[in-house]
Amino acid sequence: MFNLFLYFTTFAAAFAITLILMPLLRKFLFRWLKDTPTARKNHQGIIPLTGGFAIIAGFTLSLLLIRLLTNFPSGTLHNLRGIFIGGCLVFGIGLWDDMTKPEGLNPYVKLLFQIAGAFALIHYDIMVHFLPAPYNYIITVLWVVGLTNAFNLIDIMDGLAVSQACLASFALWIIALPSEFYYVNFAASALLGACLAFWPFNHSEKYKTFLGDSGSTMLGFLLSAAALGTNYSASNDMGVFVPLLILAVPIFDTAFVSVIRLAKGISPLRATPDHYPLRMLRAGFKKTTILLLSIIVAAVYDLLAFFITKTTSGISLAIYLVIFAAMLGLAVLLKVKTD
Repeated sequence: MFNLFLYFTTFAAAFAITLILMPLLRKFLFRWLKDTPTARKNHQGIIPLTGGFAIIAGFTLSLLLIRLLTNFPSGTLHNLRGIFIGGCLVFGIGLWDDMTKPEGLNPYVKLLFQIAGAFALIHYDIMVHFLPAPYNYIITVLWVVGLTNAFNLIDIMDGLAVSQACLASFALWIIALPSEFYYVNFAASALLGACLAFWPFNHSEKYKTFLGDSGSTMLGFLLSAAALGTNYSASNDMGVFVPLLILAVPIFDTAFVSVIRLAKGISPLRATPDHYPLRMLRAGFKKTTILLLSIIVAAVYDLLAFFITKTTSGISLAIYLVIFAAMLGLAVLLKVKTD
């Protein structure tokens, strides 16, 4: 019960700090952090890119506040140091990229910093533990870098990236809670509070604010780190794949656009209008419908992820196969209907 109070306090502090900072950062950082419409972007007017700044401030300051109020359980602070260091690397290079818009940085420079962030996690023992070295290091880096960029790729519609971050944070908190994986619970609580405070600004007409590359990549990084900190296989070995379900929507979009771009003979890093939300728009869906459907799918997958951590290997395998078949079918349908 005591820890539940701390988690709620962390959530509330992150929410309050982010909510207070949002209008201030919009006003004082707008000169350096802004998104100007281009041929590839359909938003109207110049929009501040300060959402990520407010979220990382709410996330970090809330955890520092909790640290002042109580002693973290053994090992928690050690793990959180890795998240802070890696998160600062990823956020920092994303911020630099935002400040040099519309040209931005070379994607390989950003990739280098993201890999460094992954190694910061590994140094503080946040990594894949079910594989022997060096395979665990390789998979950890691929997971962290892949998810970091997946959230950047999916940040193409108001509310899409932040809603997925909210749902994933909540799912990770719920799944980790029974076993008290403290750094996961604290990190997920802080991230959920900060993201919920930012979300309305992402939709607002008068105060619209974007995450920016700094914010979207940071969300992916923090969630990838939190997802590495829980034992999903207490009931069955198939639970090890649960993080793929929790983060299935951004992973699906990344895989979908990467395959299509490679099939066209172009680099997966090159921007094209092949993301599933953009194809759904071309198919006649409204933005609000696409967002709602994405939220519903993610929520259902989160429930199935939680169920998998409590059931048998056979049932888990059947769930994975059904979901894989459904996503493959959706990918084929989108490709056929929108080409």
